[in-house]
Amino acid sequence: MNTMSTGERIRALRIQKGMSQEELGNRVGLKKAAINKYETGVVVNLKRSVIAKLADALQTSPAYLMGWEDVLPSNVIRMPKLNQVPLIGQIACGTPILAAQNIEDYVDLPAHIHADYALTCKGDSMIGAGVYDGDVVYIRQQAEVANGQIAAVIVDEGEATLKRFYHNGPTVSLVAENPAVAPLVYTGEDAARIRILGLAVAFTHPLV
Repeated sequence: MNTMSTGERIRALRIQKGMSQEELGNRVGLKKAAINKYETGVVVNLKRSVIAKLADALQTSPAYLMGWEDVLPSNVIRMPKLNQVPLIGQIACGTPILAAQNIEDYVDLPAHIHADYALTCKGDSMIGAGVYDGDVVYIRQQAEVANGQIAAVIVDEGEATLKRFYHNGPTVSLVAENPAVAPLVYTGEDAARIRILGLAVAFTHPLV
């Protein structure tokens, strides 16, 4: 097991990157003397915000600098790299989905999942697919989806809804994953009332 201290890790990475203590300090808004104290172990209780800045400057993770990655049990899966995507609230009519006035917050998503934004699920119409009220559903923005895929759609420029999408000739059906909820069926000109926002590619379901 690698027993390097946090200070030793900072020093090793700094040297590997060809940076002086002063250069590293400038990148994270600290003086050279502070970097020296960290590396020599004079200061060992670093603030979380400082660790995050140092990790970013040294192109590593806070967990590596703190030595946490060396002590994880073998059956623990490490957290993946995360990206942030906007969480969309009430969609303003006539505005692009990612317009600033539609964005409520930002949420984390593993970087290997391609999604453009997220929606909060309301109601119990998709419980058969494992999606419950309050879950966050991640959407890949696209104007078309295949039959049977779960899509975020808008009807009459109202609030976004999550349903399985079926298109058969002039008829479009939005089908819930709950036998208590009747399908929404639109035929002919009524089908033009539906706009596909994107494909649901993932969701998060809190356990508590």
